[in-house]
Amino acid sequence: MTGAATGATTGTGTAPEPPSLGRKVGSAARWSLVNTVVMRLGNFVTGIILARFFLGPEAWGVYGIAQTVLLVLLSANELGVSLAIVRWEGDPRRFAPTVLTLSAVSSCLLYAGLFAAAPAVARVLGSPEASGVLRVMCVCVILDGLSQVPAGFLTREFAQGRRMAVDGVNFVLSTAVTLFLAVQGWGAMSFAWGSVAGNAAALIGCCLAAPGTLRFGWDREQARALLRFGLPLAGASMLALGVVNVDTMVVGSALDQLALGFYVLAFNISGWPVRIVSEAARRVSFAGFSRLADSPRALAGGFGRALGVVVTATVPLCVLLAALAAPVVGLVYGERWLPAAAALPWLMALGLVRIGCELAYDCLVAIGRRRSLIAVQGLWLLLLIPVLVAGAAADGIVGVARGHVLVACGVVVPVFLLALHRGGIGLGTVARACAWPFLGGAVMAAVVLGLERLLGDGVLALLATGAAGTLCYALCVLPSRAFLRGRGPGAGTKEPAATEPAAAGSGTAGSGTAGPDGAGSGTTPSADPVRG
Repeated sequence: MTGAATGATTGTGTAPEPPSLGRKVGSAARWSLVNTVVMRLGNFVTGIILARFFLGPEAWGVYGIAQTVLLVLLSANELGVSLAIVRWEGDPRRFAPTVLTLSAVSSCLLYAGLFAAAPAVARVLGSPEASGVLRVMCVCVILDGLSQVPAGFLTREFAQGRRMAVDGVNFVLSTAVTLFLAVQGWGAMSFAWGSVAGNAAALIGCCLAAPGTLRFGWDREQARALLRFGLPLAGASMLALGVVNVDTMVVGSALDQLALGFYVLAFNISGWPVRIVSEAARRVSFAGFSRLADSPRALAGGFGRALGVVVTATVPLCVLLAALAAPVVGLVYGERWLPAAAALPWLMALGLVRIGCELAYDCLVAIGRRRSLIAVQGLWLLLLIPVLVAGAAADGIVGVARGHVLVACGVVVPVFLLALHRGGIGLGTVARACAWPFLGGAVMAAVVLGLERLLGDGVLALLATGAAGTLCYALCVLPSRAFLRGRGPGAGTKEPAATEPAAAGSGTAGSGTAGPDGAGSGTTPSADPVRG
């Protein structure tokens, strides 16, 4: 002990001050952004290669169905209990074994149910041939369940540098297997085996990055507390995933497989800015908001800055892809994929809305507004299904995309704003974060559309148009630079004192889940050129 103490002191005998929460969040956010950009660029290139040379719209549609089912299962594969690793105070190693046991058992049961029901599920979704792909790909449910605890420790410790290494291994292996099998003519099944290989590697990587966390155990009182904590949140996560993926189910059942392939590609493109910006933010936002949950003023300030940063970074990407949809799709993926461009502008608008809603979701979770979340997600899904069905019947995939935007902007955004207001985050905070980016986006859209008509859609013309539009946007958002330069949520605040949660559930109050892609997610597929 003496040696350890001596080594931990400075020359004056004073222990160095631990990093503030703001510094931890800032460092983690930078690592997370680099990780996300690198992985998404890799997935982007992989998707282009597969779409141009190996897989047509039909195979893309089959994989889209399998990926949708997998994401829904992943939203509840650990019953929501893994978020206790991130949210509960105290030493998580005391209750982590029970979390792992619950997660592993529930994941295996879910996979067994899916394996038996795969043929029926594939028929209902309009792709009977997807049955085999479903059975293989959903092995990832088990792998993800096992990875929840070690991945949760990485998130809790803001260890996004180690997480980047794990994701890199996942990406390299899954991409290599997917491309090799695609070249061999395996079609959509190449995605399935690639995902399994990458997730298996990521599970091993998480265990190495967080040693000693993959340990099973059981404590009945802890299990009861964890289930009371997690089950409502697993339900909210399933609703959230239903909102994001019900469109694929509607298109698959109401239209044909060719239309589904075009729609999945358009949704994939619309997800580029969503995943690059939102995923980087959400890997630290839940943990950061959780530390600020007891200080309404600090939480409101942190949420406002976080929203301002993600919206400012996302708007120019959304505007470019919406305004230049047809040229971008034709140039990148080839002429046969041009029908996907018709739905892209609407899906880009949806992507921008989703980014704000996901951040609001994490904030509401951190302050314990579980009932509000379930109500919002339930209302969203309830209204969305009939609107999407009507849209598909009226105007195919374009009608589905329009229906998404109509429900999100007309109903869901106002409801989220009301929920945030009740949680202490006023409309003024949201307006301040979004005002300059939205103004800049409007100016940028006008410039891009005007220059496209003037210069055409050649490669050089598109580059010049994009550069000019981005420059105009940057000039428009300059007045907000002081606001955006504010340190991360809770900068300068010290972390709350650690207290062990009571096994019977005293640590469950005010806790929640970070949603489908939030903190606590484990080995969800990395090489995913469809929905992520």
